Amino acid sequence: MDKTIASCKKEFLINGLGNLDSLIVAFSGGVDSAFLLSAAREALGEKVSAATAVSPIHPRREQDEAVRFARDRGIDHILFKTDEMEIPEFIANGSDRCYYCKKALCGKLLRMAGERGIAHVAHGANLDDLDDYRPGLRAAQETGIIAPLMDARLTKEEIRFLAKEMGLSEWNKPARACLASRFPYGCLITEKGLEMVESAEELLLDQGVASVRVRHHGTVARIEVDPSEIDRVVKQGTRKTIVERLRRIGFAHVALDLEGYVSGKLNREIGKSEN
Repeated sequence: MDKTIASCKKEFLINGLGNLDSLIVAFSGGVDSAFLLSAAREALGEKVSAATAVSPIHPRREQDEAVRFARDRGIDHILFKTDEMEIPEFIANGSDRCYYCKKALCGKLLRMAGERGIAHVAHGANLDDLDDYRPGLRAAQETGIIAPLMDARLTKEEIRFLAKEMGLSEWNKPARACLASRFPYGCLITEKGLEMVESAEELLLDQGVASVRVRHHGTVARIEVDPSEIDRVVKQGTRKTIVERLRRIGFAHVALDLEGYVSGKLNREIGKSEN
């Protein structure tokens, strides 16, 4: 990565954001949206707001971190409820699940912006997302949500570098897709299943694992962690705790994926990549 080029891209981003009248940033609390929100704050001052969706598909830990981030910087922050579990195509969990979810989310964001007299809504998609299978991008484009990081041609690596330069602790935060991504395509998404996944991942995070996915295969929990953290999980005391607690959560069987966490693993069946 060329640091000079990354810095030039950031300048392009700031200049572009500065030309907007006002902006809402869809803020998940991840590195991409945190960097975008910080850049927008620098460019627009109090004319930028953050908006974070609250629903069973979003871990409470992520919501709490987003709240702290905005509060510490004095940024106007909107928490709003979304209703993914009322969307039949979302519950059915086909390969286009994200399209229907994002379409509904974008609609709410745009209505919110209109009610507040805010001219634009942005999300934190970056250039690397174009290489992934992300049907949600199509929904955002169709509804007119802008993607300033993508327009600035910023990659994930560059965003992490620039976020670190800005002093954002989120610069090395692991990617955390929504909890619905833990269900194989075709398996119905239920609120109970989402609760089980969130509780299981919270347990692993509390055990010191930095990045984790607990895939929901009915009665089986399939744990994915970074290969460097597999030894931590299989240590006798830790392994026993994880198995006992996940069984209490409701999983009859607990498995560890020896390949480790790989972004897009559940999309292999459709031959493409997604979180």
